Amino acid sequence: MFAILLGMSAIIIAGLLWRILLGAQKAENIRTYLVRAVYDIFLPALVLHVMWQTEVNLNTIRLPLVSALAILLSLLVASLIYANGKWLPGSSLQKRKAAGALLLASSFGNFTYLGLPVLTQTFGPWAQSVAIHFDLFASTPLLFTVGILIASHFGSSATATSSKKIHMGIELIRVPALWAAIAGLFASSTQLSMPLWLGEALGVLGAAVVPLMLLSIGMALSWQQGWIQRIPFILPMVGIQLILMPLIVWGASIGVGMPANFLAPAVIEGAMPTMVLGLVICDRFKLDTSLYAEAVTVTTALSLLTLPLWLKLVS
Repeated sequence: MFAILLGMSAIIIAGLLWRILLGAQKAENIRTYLVRAVYDIFLPALVLHVMWQTEVNLNTIRLPLVSALAILLSLLVASLIYANGKWLPGSSLQKRKAAGALLLASSFGNFTYLGLPVLTQTFGPWAQSVAIHFDLFASTPLLFTVGILIASHFGSSATATSSKKIHMGIELIRVPALWAAIAGLFASSTQLSMPLWLGEALGVLGAAVVPLMLLSIGMALSWQQGWIQRIPFILPMVGIQLILMPLIVWGASIGVGMPANFLAPAVIEGAMPTMVLGLVICDRFKLDTSLYAEAVTVTTALSLLTLPLWLKLVS
């Protein structure tokens, strides 16, 4: 896995260098369009291609169940640490914004943007379905329901009321990859044959997902002045995201009777760093976006060390 992560790290570093050379604002604008293309076109194509060829069985239930349990238990632990915000720095409003950002950062992993390429390169294309089940059938629905509730509670009250109404239901049904996953499962369960031309087209589109995702991660990484002083506030989140969550996934996978060949991919998926998409939610709900960006940066960097360790432990 080290060689795989080294190659993937090179693409992430290229994205980071691009951000430095272009400047944060210009790089963020480019990243926005890049992510939009992946979100609307390339990822749905990949998801449809994978799920159409994935057998519908008990794993279709096991994987989302394990993912949901890991997210919710991690959120519970994070709430015990961060929810009251008493030991966080700044004014009362700043404490609330920081607490909301850290709760999201502790609970929602980068299951697709990093998980998909890691599982693909480590275990093979068959493991892509693990990332898709983890994210689209558990993490994404929880993010646009529980996650939005958290953001609206801790964020700016002026934004919270209107945003909660707009985003809780509508944003979820606007996820193209979710509909692609549902369509793929339907086609698989009804044993519809995939036309050769469609399979080739979906394969070409889906091949763009991994490099573009890794590049966008690099372009999202950033440091802010005073980050050293904020490290103590981030450390519990790092422990929850990179240590506790994969432990929960490991135990839950055994508990639900996960097949042996799915155990390692599930644990590695659970060990992913903080999700990049949370930056958008923090920005919309006026949470501490800078703190969340640092959480993404720190967990992504450390995951390059922790992921091989988890693979060694679970293999």
